Amino acid sequence: MMMMYAVSKLREELLVELELGIRSIEGLLKKVEAKDWTYRPAENMRSLQELARHIVSIPEVDLNLWQEKDQKMIQNLEAKYESMESSEEWIKAMKEGFHLFKTYMQSLSDEDFLTKKTKPFYLEEGETQAHWLVEEVSHLFHHRGQFFNYLKQLGYDINMFDLYV
Repeated sequence: MMMMYAVSKLREELLVELELGIRSIEGLLKKVEAKDWTYRPAENMRSLQELARHIVSIPEVDLNLWQEKDQKMIQNLEAKYESMESSEEWIKAMKEGFHLFKTYMQSLSDEDFLTKKTKPFYLEEGETQAHWLVEEVSHLFHHRGQFFNYLKQLGYDINMFDLYV
């Protein structure tokens, strides 16, 4: 009984953390002025707009990867995000993607969460759903940190409190 509670509690804590990431990214996106979307810190890095599009696609795209959708489906999904132009569109799509991701993770039994393995098309071996949830948190927060640093480099008045809203 305690083990089941622990699994559910840990899953919920990770989802709460992911939701914090989503909220803070929303706040950062709303601060960007139109003139700055083309900013690129180095030639071999994404522009601020490209990074924003990638970040907001993470919940939905990764969910589809963890659910073993094929490469064509993933490319079509990524194209959907690449066609979006405004922060409002990105925020709405990111929240919808997070809702789908959260609903999926919460729908899993504790046993499936811990033992069901799935394999994205680009990997040789699968991982458990618990692994994918941890991967999701680290993926989103990695890029949130990049986005935050881009804004710092552009001189935006932001600080750590923008990350914990």
